Amino acid sequence: MTDITLIALVAALAVLLVTLFVVLRGGAAGKRELTELLGRLAQLNEDSRAAQAALKQELGTRLDAVSARLDDGMKETAEKTAKTIGELHTRLGVIDAAQKNIAELSSRVVGLQDILANKQARGAFGEIQLADLVRNALPPSAYSFQTTLGNGKRADCLIVLPNPPGPIVIDAKFPLESFHALRAARDEAARVLAGRAFSADILKHVRDIAQKYILPGETAESALMFLPSEAVYAELHASFPAVVEKSYREKVWIVSPTTLMATLNTVRAVLKDVRMREQAGLIQAEVGLLMADIARLEKRATSLAKHFGLAEKDLREIDISTGKITRRAGRIEEVQLKDDGAGEAGGETRLDIPTSQLLGD
Repeated sequence: MTDITLIALVAALAVLLVTLFVVLRGGAAGKRELTELLGRLAQLNEDSRAAQAALKQELGTRLDAVSARLDDGMKETAEKTAKTIGELHTRLGVIDAAQKNIAELSSRVVGLQDILANKQARGAFGEIQLADLVRNALPPSAYSFQTTLGNGKRADCLIVLPNPPGPIVIDAKFPLESFHALRAARDEAARVLAGRAFSADILKHVRDIAQKYILPGETAESALMFLPSEAVYAELHASFPAVVEKSYREKVWIVSPTTLMATLNTVRAVLKDVRMREQAGLIQAEVGLLMADIARLEKRATSLAKHFGLAEKDLREIDISTGKITRRAGRIEEVQLKDDGAGEAGGETRLDIPTSQLLGD
C-alpha cells in the first residue's frame, strides 16, 4: 500500500467523521454541507485514483529502467567473468607447463646431485666438460684425450704445441666434498677447519699434477688443473690466495670453464701463428713465382704496346694513301668534265694534266 493510498483513506475517514457529526446536528444546512462534503470526497477520490495511476506509471517506468540497467550490468559482469575465467585457464595452463618444467628440472638436478655424489661419476663429469670445451675451441689435430705419457700416466687431455713450450697437459679435478663442507660451515671454527681441508685437497691435486704431468723433454714446463665449477674457482681465488700462489710455484695453472676457454683461444692463435711460420717458405716461393709472372706480364704488355704502335703507323699510312686516291679520283673526274665541254665546241680534245699529278704527289 502506497503513501497516497493511506492519505486518501485518512482523508475519507475524516470526511466520514465530519459527515456523521453534521448529520447528528441535523438541519438543512447540515444536508447542504453533507452534499458539499460528498462532492469533495468524490473529487478527492478521483484525484487519488489519478495520482495512483500516475504513480503506477512512473513506478513502471522506473522499474523498466532499473531492470534494463540490471540486465546490462549482469551481461557486462558475465562477460568480464567469462574473460577472467578464460585468462585464469590460460594462466593455469602456463603454470601447469612451468610446473612440469620445474619437475623435470628437479629430476635433472637430483640426477646431477647423484652424479656429483659419486667420485668416479664426478670425475667423468669434469672430463666430459673439459672435452666439450676443447673440441669447441681447437682443431682435432691440436689435442688428444686419455693420452699415455712416457712415465705411464694417462692425461685427461694433451694440447699439442710446438717447442717451446711443448705439449701441455690438462687434468680435471673436482674437490666437491670439501667445498660443500666449507659452504655449510655455520661458525668461524667450522669454517676454519673446512677451509684447511679445502686447501689441502687443492694442494694435493696441484702436487699430483706437477709430479705426473710435467715431464722435462716430453711436455711443457707447466700444466693446467681444470675445475669444472665457477663457484669453486671463485671461492678459491677469493678466499685462498696463498693456495693459488703455491700452485703458481708448482707451475700448475688452475682454470675454470671460462678461463680455460680464454686460454684455449690463445692456444688457437699460437697454433695459427705456428702454421703461418711453417708455411713461410712456401709463401716466399709463391711470392717469387708471382713476381716472375708480373715481370713476364710487363714484358708482354710492352711488346703489345709496340704492336699497337706499328698498327697505328700502318693506319696513318693507310689514311695517307686513301687521301691520295681520293684526290686523284677527283682530278680524273675534272678531266672528264673538260673533255665533254671541248667535244661540244667542236674543238680538239686536249688532256692537259701535269706529269707529276699523273705519277702522284
